[in-house]
Formats: sequence, structure tokens, C-alpha cells
Amino acid sequence: MKTTDVIVVGAGPVGLMLAGELRLGGVDVAVYDKLPAATGESRALGFNRRAAESLGQRGLLSRLGEFRWGPMGHFGGVRFDLGMLDEDHSGVLGLSQARTEEALSGWLAELGVPVRRGREVTGLRETPEGVVVSFAGPDGPGEESAAYVVGCDGAGSTVRALAGIPAPGWEATRGMYTAEITGVALRPRPIGERLPGGSMVVCTPLGEGRYRVVIHDLALPTRPDLDSLTFAQVADAWRRLTGESIDHAEPQWLWACGNQAALAAEFRRGRVLLAGDAAHEIPPLAAWGLSAGLQDAVNLGWKLAATVKGRAPEGLLDTYHAERHPVGRELIRNARAASKIYLGGDVMDPVREVMGELLRHKDAAEQVAGIVSGLGIRYDLGKGDHPLLGLRMPPDHELTLPDGTRTRVADLLHTGHGLLITTNDATGRAAQNHADRIDIITGTWTTDPDPALDAVLIRPDGYIAWTSPGSTDDLTQALDRWFATSHRPPAGPPVTACGLDR
Repeated sequence: MKTTDVIVVGAGPVGLMLAGELRLGGVDVAVYDKLPAATGESRALGFNRRAAESLGQRGLLSRLGEFRWGPMGHFGGVRFDLGMLDEDHSGVLGLSQARTEEALSGWLAELGVPVRRGREVTGLRETPEGVVVSFAGPDGPGEESAAYVVGCDGAGSTVRALAGIPAPGWEATRGMYTAEITGVALRPRPIGERLPGGSMVVCTPLGEGRYRVVIHDLALPTRPDLDSLTFAQVADAWRRLTGESIDHAEPQWLWACGNQAALAAEFRRGRVLLAGDAAHEIPPLAAWGLSAGLQDAVNLGWKLAATVKGRAPEGLLDTYHAERHPVGRELIRNARAASKIYLGGDVMDPVREVMGELLRHKDAAEQVAGIVSGLGIRYDLGKGDHPLLGLRMPPDHELTLPDGTRTRVADLLHTGHGLLITTNDATGRAAQNHADRIDIITGTWTTDPDPALDAVLIRPDGYIAWTSPGSTDDLTQALDRWFATSHRPPAGPPVTACGLDR
């Protein structure tokens, strides 16, 4: 029976991102997926700002090819101007999920992570040393043992069911059809066009004569049978609602779903963990689910890697549930609220009008933008009064290194290590017992942060764990909390100018 450190089940963007994060942490990881090949379907057309920043801090945005940033925000279809905000909250638009998966797959290939397709997980058996995974594969049934298993296998997660983790939620009240088609010319309706009776149609041009059409209609089944869905059903529904014929179009793929939502009671049970839709299922809405799933992966990856490699402080892996479960709960709340506004029919018009008025005010727009973009997420990372503590480090802040080189904070996180940025050597020397676990960067801020930062400790996921000035705990306490103390002397010079040579 072959043994690996971690098996990630599901080769969508979340599973692929998690596998890469684990590999950066030195973990032997394999990805299982029951499908023999990627479908090429793109149910999400982009992701939010924070998800984009997470890809950027691993140097992955350049792999995605051309895409555009969205200059306007909306919540449930109520638009507001992102340009009034001090920080850029715009997300990535018009980027197919298939392209994201292709880019992440290329990254994993370079990292040497195998993606084993055609392997469907059929059983989990936990042992004192790990988990035995049973699967049905191209060569028949088999088993493989791993120290941990992570289910990134979607809303109907097999891993979640086999682990016995309940996922209470909300039953579907309406259904929707989605299709990508060619061979027609349609009027764009990118944010959606409301129709009488609480129905809506969406039409998003994808270029080269390709369109994404989405149909929200109370007449559709709340739990559609995807296996029996035909394009004729989609075309009939489109014609009934719009009066337009797409019967002669060429469907590239079809999808149907309901608007059910669910939240796993536990994101970790023993040696089994959940991420993405397996942990929090929401109706399709502005790629919120994909964006949250990528954030799950970046939050979990370094913690699980440190645990597997024996360098994690006590309780580190439990902080994954502690930090991400509340985010999942708020995600479902926000998605349900936005769906009510988006699809609520004429009865919601007064609410939309009031929201529109509120969102013309900067403070209200900033609060809602933080929800949509993910920039509003704050973790409990220690006591202190610096306003950035617990938030993500703005990735475009620049440093000037002793040799005169200028670098962005995001570029210093490409390694997947923790990062201590300090403007004086004394702070760097104080972190030497952790120098094999974090990168220590001495430099000066090209543009001073406001409020000032003489030193800042950044976790591998980009969130700020300690600041000077600001934090109540001293640096050693923060380092021990997140990275534990090394039991061997650090290799190399005590403080490096670039922090990347090991």
C-alpha cells in the first residue's frame, strides 16, 4: 500500500491550489479526481480581489493570460462605485474557470505534484498513523494511505459523507439553467435582466462568438436532474422568458442546479479536512464560492504542511476551522441576502432603492466592498491597536533593500514562507530562533505605511500576525504562536537582505 503525506480529493481550482501550497511546504501530496479529464466547463468567470491577491503572492497571475479587472462593484445587482474607495477592491472578470485550472495544473506539474485522474474515492478508514483511502481507478480498486486527506470534491462531497461530517443548510427554492453557446448573436445582459414574476436572464459575451446564458425561473425544478438536461429545455426556457430563439445555437456545455446552501459543521475531523464547496455550499453568485475556496486553500496549506513536517506549534491546524468556519457562515448569509435582492422580483425594489442610496456613501460602500472582495476578512491574530493587525498585508507595499533593489511584499511571499519585514537589524536578530521557518527581510519602506510599521510579521497566507508598533505581545510570542521554535540552529547568515537564500 503506497503512502503519501496528503491526498487532496478534487482537481478543481481549490484542490489544485491546496496541493501547490502543500508542496511549497515540503509535503508529498497527490491529487485524486474521479473524472478522466478536465471538463473544460467554466461555472465561474473570475474571482474576487483577495483570491487574485493570493494567486499573485505565489506568482501565478501571470500564468492566467489576459483578463480584466472590474471597475464597478455590486451586491445582489445593486451597483456602487469602487473608485470612491481608498483601496482597490476590483475583482477579476471574464476569466474562465477552465483557464484557472489549466494554469494551476501547469504549476503543479512544475512542482512535481501528481494529479491522478479517474480515481473515485469509495472509502476512508482512519488509523493511528493516518487515513487509508479506498478508490476505484482505471486499473480497478485500490488503496493508498496518507497522513491526512482533504476533501475539495464539491457540494456533494464524498469525503465529507465518508467522514460523517454533517452539513446542515437550506433547501432549494428555485432552480437555474446555465449554458455556453456559439452560433448566435445575443444582447448582452452581464449583471442580469429582471423579468416579471421574479425571473431573470443573464447573457455574458465571452468573445469569439461565445456566450454564457443563465436562466433563473421559478418554473424550473428546484433540484434539476443534470444527467437528463437537454439544450432543448434550455432553449425553450430562454424563448419563453425573452422571446428570443437560441434553438439553432451550438451548446458547448450545459449545467443545472438549485439555490440550496449548506455549511459543514466541522472543517476538520481528525485527519480529514474540507475546503471549498465541500465545506460551504452556496448558490452560484459572482464567483463567491470559488473565491472563498481559494482562500480556504491558502489558509490551510501552510498549516497542514507545518503539521505534517513536525514544525507546527500546538493547535495550529485547529485554527483552520476556527478562522474559516466563521467566514463560511458569513459567506452563506451574504449569498442568501444577495440572492434575495438579486432575484426577489418587484417586491424587493424598495430595498434595492434604499441600498443604492446607502452605497453612495463611502463608509457603507467600503463595508459592502469588503464583503464582496474578501478584503474585509480579519482574523484574531493577537491583541493590539494597529489597524492592519489580523487583516491581509497590502500586497503592493514596496520595500527598498540594502542593495537598492525595490520589491513588492507580494513578491516576497512567492516561496510560501512566513515573512518578517523589519527596518532594523535588532528585530531580525530577535527572530533568529525561527530563521529556518520564516524569511527575514531588512529594508526600508519605499512608501511609508500609514500608520507606520517598523516591523511586521506576515503569515504565509499574507495575513498580519504581529506589528511594531501596535501589537501587545512581543515578537517571540507571535513567532512561537504561528511558527514554533526551531530545535536546530538556522543555516546561513543571521539576517539576509532578500530572505530567500536557505
